[in-house]
Amino acid sequence: MADGVNGILENTQSLMSKAIQHLEAELVKIRAGKANPTMLDGINADYYGNPTPINQVANVTVLDSRTIAVQPWEKNMLAVIEKAIIAANIGINPQNDGTFIRLFLPPLTEERRKELVKRCNTEGEQAKVSIRNIRRDAIEQIKKLLKDAVVSEDASKDAENEVQSGTDKFISLVEKHLAAKEKEIMAV
Repeated sequence: MADGVNGILENTQSLMSKAIQHLEAELVKIRAGKANPTMLDGINADYYGNPTPINQVANVTVLDSRTIAVQPWEKNMLAVIEKAIIAANIGINPQNDGTFIRLFLPPLTEERRKELVKRCNTEGEQAKVSIRNIRRDAIEQIKKLLKDAVVSEDASKDAENEVQSGTDKFISLVEKHLAAKEKEIMAV
């Protein structure tokens, strides 16, 4: 009897944790004025006909706070990686010197910082929506158990309250991540 409710609660916690992990991964990709090798995550270069992440065909390192160096393992990949970075439109022009590709991050303007904060807030809102959808699904499952007389009404209410408190916890976690990222972006 309680196994069904516990399964729903565990599944809900797991899905909400995954929503937070996704948010964290998306926020890392938004640059905050400092060079970070993860900025190139999600950019694929054509490696012998297969789209392959850049970090799997080259060393991606940070030279200083405003410079990323990409050194391909094969010389013929230089131009391909350069084209992939340009096509990704991340706001950085790669500079190819024949051995390395260097990415110089320009200092962020106030307007650009505000755009990045808006983008962070959009990602945060998507995370909140997915957490609320997970809550809705869990409550529907609990109500179905109640309707099928698998759990009592009290157990159903307790489970719904637990789902809601978990939702509140994860929503506040989203807010904390957004506040930290906004502080990082707005720091000059």
